[in-house]
Amino acid sequence: MSLESVRAFFAEKAPDISVIESPISSATVTLAAEAYGVEPGMIAKTLSLRVGERVILIVAAGTSRMDNKKVKAQFGGKPKMLGLEEVAEITGHEVGGVCPFGLKSPLPVYCDVSLKAFDIVVPAAGSTHSAVRITPDRLAELTAAEWVDVCEHKP
Repeated sequence: MSLESVRAFFAEKAPDISVIESPISSATVTLAAEAYGVEPGMIAKTLSLRVGERVILIVAAGTSRMDNKKVKAQFGGKPKMLGLEEVAEITGHEVGGVCPFGLKSPLPVYCDVSLKAFDIVVPAAGSTHSAVRITPDRLAELTAAEWVDVCEHKP
């Protein structure tokens, strides 16, 4: 279902962007970089977090690490990663294919500034074998994301 919901999202909001599929798994940053022929930093990973009562998504460069202190300062609470079942239930996407597109229900999306190091980023597209190529600014625009600085970036 989630690959279809992502395709529907792009058909409606950005028909110029095509979902690309890979015969090999792109479920991790390393696998995705290999599958799509890009450096690991260009993989836009989506972190599913609970901060207090809120669930949020943070999209960050593949080589960056979430900084708990920065997240706590930005969102006013200690972040906790969602469990596997919770991620699928809330986003509609399985772990390894989680993205800010075609969500089961609307969630606040935040883009970490680590994405701005790249002209093009490659986030998942709802499955462990799909992705899109998109500029960081377009990703933020299409998902109504706010830019934040909540990660440590490792080149």
